Amino acid sequence: MAKSTPAKAEPKLLSGGNPQIAKGYGDAPVQAYIAAMPGWKREMGERLDALIERAVPAVHKAVKWNSPLYGIEGEGWFLGVHCFTRYIKVAFFRGLSLKPVPPGESRSRDTRYLDIHEDAFDEAQFSAWVKQASQLPGERM
Repeated sequence: MAKSTPAKAEPKLLSGGNPQIAKGYGDAPVQAYIAAMPGWKREMGERLDALIERAVPAVHKAVKWNSPLYGIEGEGWFLGVHCFTRYIKVAFFRGLSLKPVPPGESRSRDTRYLDIHEDAFDEAQFSAWVKQASQLPGERM
């Protein structure tokens, strides 16, 4: 009698709705994270990923600490994404150097945040920040 293959378990959603995805490098773990994003956030995650790839064609990706990170290989990470109950938080690790500076302050001196809600997203401004951020020294994590 043939053994059946167990069904692949859906990723667990942590407190606030952030997907729990194993640490990994490359596009595959980031796509797994995006696929596990709840509700409207999944489509927005796909959109953010596509905008980042368009702005930075050689972008390096990983998932660490249950958050996708985007960077330049050998140069560090310039951006991170995290889901919360009502919004997606994008961290620009050198956000204080961006023009204009993203609105969300951080306890970290250089980091600035952009909170993306379901009904409000400025694609052109986001893309401009991504391009600028990718040209700054990255964060080593």
